[in-house]
Amino acid sequence: MTSTLDPLLEAIRLLARVWGDAASGADLSRAQLVAVNDALGLVKRSSDAVLVEVAAGIARESRRELGPASLARQQGFRSPAQLIATTTGASTGDAARLVKVGEAIAPRTNLIGERLPAKFPAVREALSSGRIGAVAASMLVTFLDRMIVKAGRGAVGRAEELLVEKAPGLSLDEVRRMITRMEAHLDPDGVAPREDELRARASLTMFERDGMLHLNAVLDPARGAPVQAAIRGYVSAEFAAKRDGRDPDAPDADHRTVGQLQADGLLHIAEHALTCESRGTLNGATVVVRVDAKDLETGVGHGLIDGIEQPVGIDTVRRMAAGGGVIPWVCGNDGEILNWGRRRRLFSRAQRLALVERDGGCAFCGLPPGMTKAHHVDWWKRDHGSTDLDNGVLLCETCHHLIHDNGWDIRVDGIGVRAKVWFLPPPGSGAPPRLGARSRTELSA
Repeated sequence: MTSTLDPLLEAIRLLARVWGDAASGADLSRAQLVAVNDALGLVKRSSDAVLVEVAAGIARESRRELGPASLARQQGFRSPAQLIATTTGASTGDAARLVKVGEAIAPRTNLIGERLPAKFPAVREALSSGRIGAVAASMLVTFLDRMIVKAGRGAVGRAEELLVEKAPGLSLDEVRRMITRMEAHLDPDGVAPREDELRARASLTMFERDGMLHLNAVLDPARGAPVQAAIRGYVSAEFAAKRDGRDPDAPDADHRTVGQLQADGLLHIAEHALTCESRGTLNGATVVVRVDAKDLETGVGHGLIDGIEQPVGIDTVRRMAAGGGVIPWVCGNDGEILNWGRRRRLFSRAQRLALVERDGGCAFCGLPPGMTKAHHVDWWKRDHGSTDLDNGVLLCETCHHLIHDNGWDIRVDGIGVRAKVWFLPPPGSGAPPRLGARSRTELSA
């Protein structure tokens, strides 16, 4: 009989094997460090699966109708969450989420005692097998639970399978981004109301204290996107200037932090608004709003602003497209030339917009488009590579050097903006190929 403990015990045995005879982590080789890190991740996720099952059991044995016979009360705690939090070192909020996940993935029974499948069987299987951890499972369960009433059980079941298929190997931020996109797909009518709610919460406060002016801005996506693009464009331009000839060890070298650069970027914008005489640059900062041609035509659906996770409604897309410095990227329309061969070396503006649509930003680390440059996959000089869309990739400066200096290779599968970008590790590194760009988290729902 298979036990809930089996995956955890197997993960622990794997950890012991890759650890070997090392006395401490300091004695591990590079290969062992990678293998131990992977094994520890599996141990953590497998122990999460056991913990949520136990948490659900503690909650069941501590239900309110048991009164003084409640397990939590007998142990001296007001609630099962407090009992779990105290013994595991988590917060009561984290413990309550464990209970919720455990209850959502536990097998059920009907009124006559017949066993029923778990409410979210795909999440249960992914957690039990150690493919996702408790926090990711909690995010998925909370979202799926909320969408049942709005989208129906069938649609939520299909969404569960898609999300669980993609979630393993993603960071929690990436999982959250997937959930945001899936919510817009399942509940397109809810995009505009959510947007209205965010717009109502937007504010900017200013006050002076200790000789400094303090600004606190909370902006909805439509207001925030131009501000973010302009400031990031300024920062990107300043970093480019540093790379293009300033000696970092010179007495007058620019040692401003990113926070200081962003403050100067805000000043740059304000000076330009007041005088229109600023000669600075925002490094081609542009706000790109992506929208399906059919949605734009019918007025139903949503758009996505590059660099902003929250989808926006069609009315907002149309309003933003009417403003300066905003480019609507309408998927499905024929555009400018995207393949130049060897006729030109630098990627055109149209090609860059197409790469933004495909990659979403740095295809390796996910930094926003304004902090990237278009690079040739097959190098222009060394490989005689062409300036074509399928030979281009967006990379930030750090990832560009990381890839080339450490022997990574890049492969583009497919054609056009729907192609997939793969990063292939150097031979012998032991690292798996990494799916990059937007396809890493985008869902075909």
